[in-house]
Amino acid sequence: MHFIVKVFPEIIIKSPPVRKRFIKQLRDNLRLLVAEIGPGIKVDRDWEKVEVWADDGDLEPQEAARREARVAEVLAHTPGIGSFLRVLEFPLGDLQQIFEDTLSCWRGKLAGKTFCVRVKRNGTHEFGSNDVERYVGGGLAQHTDNAGVELRKPDVTVRLEIKGERLFVVSSQTPGLGGFPLGSQESVLSLISGGFDSTVSTYLTMKRGIRTHFCFFNLGGRQHELGVKEVAYFLWHKYGASHPVKFITVPFEGVVSEILQHVDNAYMGVVLKRMMLRAASQVAETLKLPALVTGESVAQVSSQTLPNLSVIDRVTDTLVLRPLITMDKGEIIDISRVIGTETFAASMPEYCGVISVRPTTRARMDKVQVAEEKFDFAVLEQAVSEYRVADVRELAESVDASVELTVVNQLPPGAVVIDIRHPDEESLKPLALADAPVLKIPFYTLNKALAQLDIDKSYFLYCDKGIMSQLHASHLADDGHTNIGVYRP
Repeated sequence: MHFIVKVFPEIIIKSPPVRKRFIKQLRDNLRLLVAEIGPGIKVDRDWEKVEVWADDGDLEPQEAARREARVAEVLAHTPGIGSFLRVLEFPLGDLQQIFEDTLSCWRGKLAGKTFCVRVKRNGTHEFGSNDVERYVGGGLAQHTDNAGVELRKPDVTVRLEIKGERLFVVSSQTPGLGGFPLGSQESVLSLISGGFDSTVSTYLTMKRGIRTHFCFFNLGGRQHELGVKEVAYFLWHKYGASHPVKFITVPFEGVVSEILQHVDNAYMGVVLKRMMLRAASQVAETLKLPALVTGESVAQVSSQTLPNLSVIDRVTDTLVLRPLITMDKGEIIDISRVIGTETFAASMPEYCGVISVRPTTRARMDKVQVAEEKFDFAVLEQAVSEYRVADVRELAESVDASVELTVVNQLPPGAVVIDIRHPDEESLKPLALADAPVLKIPFYTLNKALAQLDIDKSYFLYCDKGIMSQLHASHLADDGHTNIGVYRP
């Protein structure tokens, strides 16, 4: 197994000290992430790239392929990577040997396709890059069932890299996330509700290399909190697992009640947002985080008009980042679909107790101040004093135990296990049990699938870490499914 990781182009144009720091951060992140896949995987860096490799000689071919696929999955979802190449490495020989090594990798992949050969070379050799391209290209044209050489717009580009006395034949190239390595920027606190906007804005800050903590304002619904914890863990596990982060819950039921009782109807939404920024700013200050992140987009809802956003911002001196500020809703939903949060957002059991009948779209600061004079700020202070902090890696343990769950490491007779992992994740590490049947039902189809299952049987949800399964089981228990437990071997 051998991958060459090309860093995001913006990193290459940084000053030498910054580039060095960013690439070192990316290397360190990858070392942490691939360590969980298994021992023996090496991660090294140089001035412009990172190499990930391992000796597969001691592994069965199927196991080696599975490990390689899991590493590729990590590379595809790690911020800071422009693209990564799967390569086969050979000792560098003469032009004929280079051709034969290339042919061994590409023999069956050019049938019916036009192609060209592109070479990058570093070092002193008896031949130039153009010599290699012509020789290898001519050989492949003669010895494969291709549709001809096409230098401008080929169907396939055969890429070779020569570095010193090594030849790298690129068998595939995969785009990465782009952005900057996680941890290369300061940390922030993201206000997350679990909907389309807040999950996408959180993802975008993570992609930009910002270690992003989660802040959830509970407006009165346990199911909403469970749903937000599910999507927060999903985002962290898929895109930010190199750095542990915090999940903060602020109980805001009392604040909502105070607004409903004492704030003019037209200003409820604006005042609620100002209260959230006040609370989030205090939490951020306690955690020494310099900025907040929200999912607001200009004029998407009444509280997000420019006059209203201006009034909302004036409540805090903390920097507020809005990655979605000019995006259309359709663009936001498209991103959520790509990153995997669409299914969470579409089914999020959101609770909102502050809905104005005729909300203002042009809030005035003097009227906001009058509205807030009737608000008892002791209620807000109490909410902030009672905020709870959980490590995102331990969210399952932070679930309110008002509904008792059965969690087992040994399955009882007649039990059925439901593997709720994403199909891509499940295929990389299949679950096979000798003493119980395993149903493959991804988490995003679980609610619909349960209606088709036998209600007289006991089902136990399974995932790698046991966190998503416990959150989903808690959610289902709230809905009255008493035959659902968690399998944590």
